[in-house]
Amino acid sequence: MKRNLQSQGKQVFDPKPLLRRLNLWANQKIQRGEEPPWAWYQYMKLRETIDGILKGMAATSRVNSQGSDRHRERLNRSMASKYHRGTARPRPAVTKVPLPM
Repeated sequence: MKRNLQSQGKQVFDPKPLLRRLNLWANQKIQRGEEPPWAWYQYMKLRETIDGILKGMAATSRVNSQGSDRHRERLNRSMASKYHRGTARPRPAVTKVPLPM
């Protein structure tokens, strides 16, 4: 059941197969129609939550693609060239503000 991915030499647990299996289980429970009405709503909420999680994971995995890594590196280089060290304006000296009594 456990499925691991290699990411920079580290093993990372991939929850997608488990979420899909849980979604299938909830669908089967709903389709049988043997559960009490309050349970049906719980299974529906579970399905909707799992669908949302899977869609969010799909969206973020596209963002973390190799192309975005190259874009991020380019952005970091351009930001580093814009803002050099030692060019920050000095902060004003802290002055005491009289507090009301």
